[in-house]
Amino acid sequence: MSTKRDYYEVLGIQKNASQTEIKSQYRKLALKFHPDRNKSPDATEHFKEISGAYAVLSDDEKRKIYDQYGHAGVDGRYSSEDIFRGARVNFEDIFGGFGGGGFESIFESIFGKGGFGGFGRERGADLVYDTTITLEDVLKGKHEEIDIQKDVECENCKGSGATPRTSKRTCSVCHGQGQVRTTQNMGFSTFVTVHPCNTCRGQGKIIERPCNQCKGRGKVKGKKHLSFDIPPGVDNGEYTIRGEGESIDDGPSGDLIVRIHVKPHDKFKRDGPDIFYDANISMIDAALGKTIIIPTLEGTEKITIEQGTQPNSIIKLKGKGVPNVGGRGRGDQYVRLVINIPIKLDKHQKKILEELRDTFDKN
Repeated sequence: MSTKRDYYEVLGIQKNASQTEIKSQYRKLALKFHPDRNKSPDATEHFKEISGAYAVLSDDEKRKIYDQYGHAGVDGRYSSEDIFRGARVNFEDIFGGFGGGGFESIFESIFGKGGFGGFGRERGADLVYDTTITLEDVLKGKHEEIDIQKDVECENCKGSGATPRTSKRTCSVCHGQGQVRTTQNMGFSTFVTVHPCNTCRGQGKIIERPCNQCKGRGKVKGKKHLSFDIPPGVDNGEYTIRGEGESIDDGPSGDLIVRIHVKPHDKFKRDGPDIFYDANISMIDAALGKTIIIPTLEGTEKITIEQGTQPNSIIKLKGKGVPNVGGRGRGDQYVRLVINIPIKLDKHQKKILEELRDTFDKN
């Protein structure tokens, strides 16, 4: 379960706050906690927290998901790059008056070169894993243990790419920078271009004796064992495990996208956190009333059918649905009473019903 604070609490706003109010409050807090202005040790962490909250709440789609599913819903559907990239226009507008650079330079100073999560940097490919879970798993959550096929570190060279007991040498062309600068004089102007070094392919190092197992890649195809928890309340959709996709040199790894398919249940239907069950009863039980036992996801429950119950009446069992993602309570179970009308009657049954009809006709 997530330990993050509620985003509305982080920004100090009400849940029905307008986008104008959200933007105004974030700007006020950003001015207060921006590390260029606030030198307290915890200013950077505060700035990260309020920026993350604003990135979600300033986007109508992400805000709707957050309101329904909490942190797990947002984090399960979007990477950090997706969240901040989607809100980039809003950040540019707010930080335009800060001076000293825009969105990229501000976040680069906090989250490292390339901005938060490595904006603009090449990243490894995402991997996809499909899993099917039951409605009972949705109720309690599920622990998964899987093996995924991906590039893993070469055991022979320990990931260096070089033959054991040898080392890489610094590229003599780019001097270990991985980039080459070219200067051209064009009259009164000088143009400087920077491009990856062709000699070392942008690595800054050259392997003179490549490992014979991985051919200098430092990685080989293999299996990696992963374990993770599917939280209670999930629905069909994609959830992300950060950094467990393919890796690349000098860049962030991709993600593992877990596609969850909730198996249809033979007794219940689901709508968000609520579940629905049809209970078949006879017309006699509907007329006279009766106590019956119906199934729930956790066992059984007794319910009382009142005398004179009408077809398709609904009985609500509070809190017998599935959890909301993020732990915000549970849904309910709705029991629809389906009254069975007999198609064929024997002579005795028909006579009893005719006599009963006559008594109603007289009344």
